[in-house]
Amino acid sequence: MLDLHSMNSGLGWNPHTGVIRVEPGVTIEQLWRYTLEDGWWPPVVPGTMAPTLGGCLAMNIHGKNNYRVGPIGEHVLEFTALLPTGQEITCSPTENVELFYALIGGLGVLGVFTSITLQMKRIYSGELAVQAWAAPNLGAMLADIESLKADTDYLVGWVDGTAGGRGLGRGQLHRADYLAPGADPHPAYTLRPGNQDLPDTLFGVFPKASLWRLMRLLLHRPGMTLVNTAKYLAARTLSHHHHYPQPLVAFNFLLDYIPRWQHAYSNGLIQYQSFIPREAAPDTFGAMLTLSQRRGLPTYLGVLKRHRPDNFLLTHAVDGYSLALDFPVPGGRRPELQTLANDFNRMVLEAGGRFYFAKDSTLNPHAVARFLGEETLARFRALKERCDPQGVLQTELYRRLFVPIFEAAPTSASTPDSLPLFAQTSSTHTP
Repeated sequence: MLDLHSMNSGLGWNPHTGVIRVEPGVTIEQLWRYTLEDGWWPPVVPGTMAPTLGGCLAMNIHGKNNYRVGPIGEHVLEFTALLPTGQEITCSPTENVELFYALIGGLGVLGVFTSITLQMKRIYSGELAVQAWAAPNLGAMLADIESLKADTDYLVGWVDGTAGGRGLGRGQLHRADYLAPGADPHPAYTLRPGNQDLPDTLFGVFPKASLWRLMRLLLHRPGMTLVNTAKYLAARTLSHHHHYPQPLVAFNFLLDYIPRWQHAYSNGLIQYQSFIPREAAPDTFGAMLTLSQRRGLPTYLGVLKRHRPDNFLLTHAVDGYSLALDFPVPGGRRPELQTLANDFNRMVLEAGGRFYFAKDSTLNPHAVARFLGEETLARFRALKERCDPQGVLQTELYRRLFVPIFEAAPTSASTPDSLPLFAQTSSTHTP
């Protein structure tokens, strides 16, 4: 892995057009802080502002607005990259097109971004108009998203993974919209970066830096059932159809609210995120939630988003939905959690779904071969041999998922159905 944090310079900024050129080590936070006061915001952001733009392009991140604007790669006007061969290339949607759509989302193993030119999003306020409401089950949540997606800038659903029966998949939806010109009476104030900062304390008293220690006290099945139930009841009563303004940072970067929140998980966590076509999403997601509960491994946090397809080579997107499920890694039940992930894989593949490598720690070559298919794998392998013939750029993910596939097909790819059906990950291979 290459640490490019020191390559974090701005190379050009046009506040009239919103086009910015930066080095790959610039973080999402550095990006929005630089452009916000001029009235521009990153068109796509993840749930935290810590990632670098180079990392964001390598995984082709998506946000809560994917169904409208696609992944971050669709907003890249141009990039330069250094290949392991020593060749420096410039790629755009019209120049070196194949490499443009392969390096973006290419897992960082084809080449190294050296500069990125991005089209930012014009905004007229540092706040969003947000509405929150409760959904009694998964079906209702999906129906609400479908009815709103054409006219809403952001949509995201929180799913209570501990509820079953008629309340399976219940939760809370949030929609958010950019403010129109003139709608914010104090744009100079809301667009000031310092006024977007997340508070360091809870209720102005308790330091957030210590909250992860308190969270650990509730990170068990009874505790999270209680927390999820309380959150849903609050959504049904206190904030049902609640309208309010919210800063862009507060709405988008929920993972930055509590510093070091992941340390609350004593043995770590996995996030299993799958992407399912719209028609199959209700049954597949419902079956996944039911199975996790039946196995005694309910998800502690579920996040539902709407998506649309894109043209990138290793795309994870579908015309449908994604459901990200957080699972603590149980000290004595790690093989059971891997088995659950394997069973999820089968459900996703049977539904025609896809996976997101940025979130993965449980996939196996079998699942990757099935969802990417023969043609995509052949193209990716050919580009790897062309850009990196010595195999200089490798990650653990690449070695785990792609090397076994390529070694099994040394000359030419077979059809998807005839690719070697690698054995499902054994119970001794833990997350």
